[in-house]
Amino acid sequence: MVTILSDQFSLVNSWINDLRNVEVQNDRMKFRRNMERIGEIAAFEISKGLEQKEVEVTTPLDKLKVKEIAVQPVITTILRAGVPLFEGILNYFDKADCGFVAAYRKHDANDYFSIKQDYLTCPNIDGRPLIVADPMLATGASLIEALKDLLNHGKPTQLHIVAAIGSKQGVETLQKAYPEAHIWVGAVDESLTSKGYITPGLGDAGDLSYGEKLQR
Repeated sequence: MVTILSDQFSLVNSWINDLRNVEVQNDRMKFRRNMERIGEIAAFEISKGLEQKEVEVTTPLDKLKVKEIAVQPVITTILRAGVPLFEGILNYFDKADCGFVAAYRKHDANDYFSIKQDYLTCPNIDGRPLIVADPMLATGASLIEALKDLLNHGKPTQLHIVAAIGSKQGVETLQKAYPEAHIWVGAVDESLTSKGYITPGLGDAGDLSYGEKLQR
């Protein structure tokens, strides 16, 4: 299942516009905050479908039965670009456990790339909802590689993928690889360049959040 958060007009559309806009996106703090905001909205929507339990709460005046999340999710992201989106999700799921994957595109002399994964740390996800934050769902290759390793840590009850911008090809590739996943994406762009970048996209989310990096 795919939910495009900007299909129904809301503030999400304005945040995505600012993420894309070259006159705005160089404000790194605002760029990171807009990524967080999209993560927060996605977390709110995801929370509606999580398993619930009934608990008793004591107020200064009385006791009452209320609903709470039955099993806290595990939130993971792909470093470093995914951190602001991840932080937004964690802002709302503030009792969740977290995991991290270090995966990146290793570019050759012609700027073509292969996916390299150096590091993964994750709690047991067996019997828990798993939320994976990846701001740019381009080809889907790095995310699929990360998911393969994450799912070695157990079988989640639900699988949610959160992205700010996705390509049509990347979304379809992920759907075929993980049909049980619910994909939450801010907007979907039609095309990829010949080198696997989303167009019109927004550029390099990691560089826009944290500054340019040296390629290895």
